[in-house]
Amino acid sequence: MKSFNEKYKTTTPVFLPHVLLCTFVQYEMNEARIRQKLQQVAVAATPFKIEVRDYGSYPTHSIFINVIAKVQLHNLLAKVRAETQLLMKLNNEHKPHFILEPNITIARKLKPWQYEKAWLACSNSHFSGKFIATEMLLYKRLVDSTSYTKAASFHFENDTAVINQGLLF
Repeated sequence: MKSFNEKYKTTTPVFLPHVLLCTFVQYEMNEARIRQKLQQVAVAATPFKIEVRDYGSYPTHSIFINVIAKVQLHNLLAKVRAETQLLMKLNNEHKPHFILEPNITIARKLKPWQYEKAWLACSNSHFSGKFIATEMLLYKRLVDSTSYTKAASFHFENDTAVINQGLLF
């Protein structure tokens, strides 16, 4: 990714490869409850294989690596959504956005000339790989900032004896 950023002079570089599950806006005071729910999901989750192949794009602005083995990723996303959706919703204008077609972003917010040059190279290249997802991460940023900081790490522990507390209201 670093060489891509240097070669195409991207202004919004992606330094850490990741598969984005969702984005949301929320007050910091709700972070502890969201972390707790994500921890519950992670403790029950089993590490799983993610397979990636070749490149895809959102024409004119983004290039990514395709995730092709999605079943377990979709299962994890469904659990995260079920457990956290209400907590992640700030109001009717700021609802969480869950990513239904996961990928690994290589470059985003490209200028037209950057996209055309990079996509020409990527679309004629082949790539494949596999890795084991053993954790999910929570990143956060201030509303007026562009940089993210790691807020928490949740390791998949395959503990099926997780007890869910009932809701009173």
